[in-house]
Amino acid sequence: MKIGVLALQGAVTEHIQMLSALNAETVPVRLPSGLDGLDALVIPGGESTTISKLLSDYGLLEPIRKLAKKSFPIFGTCAGLVLLAKKVPNLEMEPIGVMDIEVERNAFGRQVDSFEADLKIPALDNGTFHGIFIRAPIIQKTEGGVKVLCQLNSKPVAVRQGKLLACAFHPELTDDLRFHRYFLDIVTGDTSA
Repeated sequence: MKIGVLALQGAVTEHIQMLSALNAETVPVRLPSGLDGLDALVIPGGESTTISKLLSDYGLLEPIRKLAKKSFPIFGTCAGLVLLAKKVPNLEMEPIGVMDIEVERNAFGRQVDSFEADLKIPALDNGTFHGIFIRAPIIQKTEGGVKVLCQLNSKPVAVRQGKLLACAFHPELTDDLRFHRYFLDIVTGDTSA
């Protein structure tokens, strides 16, 4: 299994470390040719406007969009969630726009308003998952086949649509491998939609 991590900006190294700890081969993706031969892609947290601009500048926007439409597994965290959404009011650049969700950027406030919370995510089985929210977005609306995996204050913060997985928090900044393992199970088909 070969997982690409979009390496334009954001928490790239942390995702690579998590996936490597689960014995997945990982490669940084900076150009369209880096998508060749991958089984899945992770879009890390960072600054969504910057990543969106770089996706366009490096010619990655359309190739990633086409892959997603062919049921290619993609996991987006924080800014990655924003970029996967079909509707993002006030995003200056074009998102990838493949998940039937509407997302509000920086919904919890500025950097100083960042926080952590223990989340109940039944798809991960036992116990709670420690969510780290940094200038986090929130999902305002879901449509179609979007399955809500977790809520915080009655708003979705983790969702799945087919082989697309997205969350508003940063699982890569924890020591808990369960969210990344869940994504790898999606890639291998070991978990149902």
